[in-house]
Amino acid sequence: MRQRSLIAITAALAAGALTLTACGSRDEGGSGGSDNGGGTTVVIGVDAPLTGDLTALGLGIKNSVDLAVKTANKDKYVDGVTFEIQALDDQGQPSSGQQNATKLVADEKVLGVVGPLNSSVAESMQKVFDDAKLVEVSPANTNPALTQGPNWQTKKERVYDSYFRTATTDAIQGPFAAQYVYNDAKKKKVFVVDDKKTYGAGLASTFTAEFKELGGEVVGTEHVNPDTKDFSAVVTKIKNSDADVVYYGGEYPVAGPLSKQIKKAGKDIPLVGGDGIYSADFIKLAGTEGTGDLATSVGAPVEDLPSAKEFVANYEAEGYKEAYEAYGGYSYDSAWAIIEAVKKVVEDNDGKLPDDARAKVTEAMQNVSFDGVTGKVSFDEFGDATNKQLTVYSVEGGQWKPVKSGTYTG
Repeated sequence: MRQRSLIAITAALAAGALTLTACGSRDEGGSGGSDNGGGTTVVIGVDAPLTGDLTALGLGIKNSVDLAVKTANKDKYVDGVTFEIQALDDQGQPSSGQQNATKLVADEKVLGVVGPLNSSVAESMQKVFDDAKLVEVSPANTNPALTQGPNWQTKKERVYDSYFRTATTDAIQGPFAAQYVYNDAKKKKVFVVDDKKTYGAGLASTFTAEFKELGGEVVGTEHVNPDTKDFSAVVTKIKNSDADVVYYGGEYPVAGPLSKQIKKAGKDIPLVGGDGIYSADFIKLAGTEGTGDLATSVGAPVEDLPSAKEFVANYEAEGYKEAYEAYGGYSYDSAWAIIEAVKKVVEDNDGKLPDDARAKVTEAMQNVSFDGVTGKVSFDEFGDATNKQLTVYSVEGGQWKPVKSGTYTG
């Protein structure tokens, strides 16, 4: 068995925080509002589930990008450029995401896109954006294959030069969770369930591999239909097993009801999941039965980062009706990365956008580096975030409470 270590986060991670300025009242159009006096409009696209089961996460992404755009415009951060956003709803569906990608590509003012939320949606969009040399920065996708190719476990190979992300991957998140469950929570027998989607299945796979290598036992596996809310068949199998923990690869619309049904069946064991269940809506769906359930999520708790204090304050000041949720800080940083790339391209071209602005912005993104809301923002050779922080949260008193933060090294 290989040795693993969890490295505690230190205060240095928050050093050099990005300074944000106070923003005005919320613009109902969500376009970024003010004109900085320049004659060039640059649109940042947003693709996320704005309706449907995953709306809470999607609207948190949209609002956070909106805040970044308003901040850039207020500060006149890129001389002569006014930023706007165009937010499109993918409903968490790959087909809708692909249609949105085509629509965004058709708008020549769009020089970058933030999103999507779901890895399966990203798979449908990557080629569309790459063919158009339009940069895409996801704050939430965690499937390793998106950046490192389908054979990432044996041979890492970047497929799309236009794709980047500010969230770390399941190659890290799954094992990080397994270490906590086995070493800290002292759970030795797991029943693994996933929704068969790109994100859920991939996360369950990396968790399972690490859990077994640590010495844990997988006492059962099962798949569920994410469109179903009755999990009685799976719950019966879990109840009849000797599992002392359930790991769920998927998102909160299934995880919440599944957790509730497991406990109501008399099996009082925690459900553990990834960042896809780290939402206030999970707690609403799981009810009091969700107490003690666990989730991993990318980064350190935004509320605890000195670098994020102004983001949190400005988000509240804007009066957004929805919470920024798990990916708010990462969405802001994704949008700001695009803004930084546009700034570099404009400065390198005598203060104006070149004819091949999309290609130049994509090229500039590779070397973007700044102190963001979530810490240092930069990208490795695959387009992956160099920030590999993760946190384990537990449901306590009707809220997610951080219990352990760190980085995973394999």
